[in-house]
Amino acid sequence: MIGRIVKIVSKEYTVLTEDNERKLAILMGKVRQQKTPLAGDFVEFDEIDGRYTIQRVMERKNRLIRPAVANVDQALIVMSIKDPDFSTSLIDRLSILIKHEDIEPILVVTKCDLGISEEVENWIQEYERGPMKVIRTSKAELDPSLASILKDKISVLTGQSGAGKSTLLNVLNPAFKLRTQEISKALGRGKHTTRHNELHEVAGGLVADTPGFSSIDFNHISKDNLAQCVMDFEPYIGHCKFNDCIHQNEPGCKIKEAVDNNVIPRTRYENYLSVLEMIQSRKEKYL
Repeated sequence: MIGRIVKIVSKEYTVLTEDNERKLAILMGKVRQQKTPLAGDFVEFDEIDGRYTIQRVMERKNRLIRPAVANVDQALIVMSIKDPDFSTSLIDRLSILIKHEDIEPILVVTKCDLGISEEVENWIQEYERGPMKVIRTSKAELDPSLASILKDKISVLTGQSGAGKSTLLNVLNPAFKLRTQEISKALGRGKHTTRHNELHEVAGGLVADTPGFSSIDFNHISKDNLAQCVMDFEPYIGHCKFNDCIHQNEPGCKIKEAVDNNVIPRTRYENYLSVLEMIQSRKEKYL
C-alpha cells in the first residue's frame, strides 16, 4: 500500500492512505538505516501480524529542515500592511529561499482593513503585475481563493511574527489551532525530548504546524544561481551578452535592461543586489 506520512510522534508514524484513512505504523529497521522519514513523505507500507509497517520511503521532490517536511508544494509568505510593517526586502529574500527549494511562493497580504498607504499599494501592485500569486485579506473578509489554493497541496507558512499566520488558518478551519509561538519557543530552547512533527488538514490540503523558513540564510546559494531564484528574472535568464552574467555591472545584461525599461520593478532588482552582495562578501570572507 502507498500513503503519506502526516504525523510523527517519537517512533510512531501516522500514514494517510489513498482512501483518506489514517493508519498508525512503525518503521522497519532496514528503512531507518536508509533514510529518516519526514512528514509529507510518500511511503510503501504493509500490514504484518496486525501491525502496519513502513517498508520504503519513496523519492522526494524536496525537503525542508525547519519545518522538517518533505514534498512541499507551496509556501505562503504572510505579510501585513502594518503592525508589523510591509517589507519588500523580506518578501524577496523569502521568495529566493523558497524558489531555491523548488517550492512555489505565494504572497498573502493581511490586515488590508487597516488602510493601505500609497507607497505600500504601489508595492503590492508591482507584485500583482508580476509572476507571483498575490492574495489580499482583511479581518472582516477572507479571500475565498485562499482556501482553493490550499486544496490538495502541502503548504508551509512564513513571514513576520504578528502578521497573522495562525489567524488565517484558524478562520479557514476553526478547529485548527496553530501553536506557532509556543513551538517557536520550544525550537529556540532546543529541548524537544519527543520527536513530533505534523501536517494538519486545512481547506482540503495539508499545512505544516511549525514556522517555515524561520532562518534567512543564503549560505547554500551561490552568486551564479541566485538570479534563477528570482521569479521576475526568469524570462531573461540565459539571454545576456555573457553566459556568466550575474546582472550586477556587466554590459549587455537583459535583466538590467528590463529594469531600466520598467518591466522588472527596480525594488525587486535592488533587493536582488542586496542579497548578491551578501553572498559575495561571504565568499570573500571564506577565501
